[in-house]
Amino acid sequence: MTREPANGGSAAAFFDLDGTLIPEPSLERRFYQSLKNGQAIPMRNYFFWFFEATRLLPAGILRVRYANKSYLTGLNTDLALEHWTALPFFGEGLERMLWHAQKGHEIVLVSGTLQPLAEQAARALECELEARGEAVRLHILATRLEESRGRWTGRLAGEALYGAAKAKAVAELARTQQWNLSESHAYGNSPLDQDVLTVVGHGHAVNPGRELAAIANRQDWPVWHWHQERKAVSRVNSKSVSEVTTLEGQA
Repeated sequence: MTREPANGGSAAAFFDLDGTLIPEPSLERRFYQSLKNGQAIPMRNYFFWFFEATRLLPAGILRVRYANKSYLTGLNTDLALEHWTALPFFGEGLERMLWHAQKGHEIVLVSGTLQPLAEQAARALECELEARGEAVRLHILATRLEESRGRWTGRLAGEALYGAAKAKAVAELARTQQWNLSESHAYGNSPLDQDVLTVVGHGHAVNPGRELAAIANRQDWPVWHWHQERKAVSRVNSKSVSEVTTLEGQA
């Protein structure tokens, strides 16, 4: 298949996950609900979460939302796989990802979700792309969790990846990989993705609300409306974690 390398370095396509490639609710919300329904979260962890939320609240509600992972304290890291189910993806998003793969662009998932959940989504997406004739390794930028002896501590290993931290991680990854950001694309559905959409040469607003739509209009970004949901037939259990290129961003 014909490839079109970008001048001055390879181009990349950065895709947000929640609300962009994957319909709401978010990956972490789905994971939390599965853990809760399975009674996998000890009662004490809810208290841990409350106390940590109180500590983080002066920094803003977004800090509480993205940085407080105390509900995972002491839980086995294998739960990320045990509670994984096949996800619905936006069909139009998959086709757009395929378009970038055919252009020879590197593809990166950049998300505030938990790293192990992003890894599972990456493997499912790789299977979908492979079924369409493109064998692609996806890079991952996501929120990393601290682990100890196979269990989560409830703390982050680095900074929560949202807002400006996302853009900083994207810029750092592009620098180390020698990608040309001016030739690169980014896709996001939230005003919090504005920094990432701005740091590349080609920003794309996906299913935007009023605020992001206004920003896209000012920036002259294309606006995509993706609604066609399809259930991915995931073969993630047949692939090892090591097969996914994980380049974790720290801000």
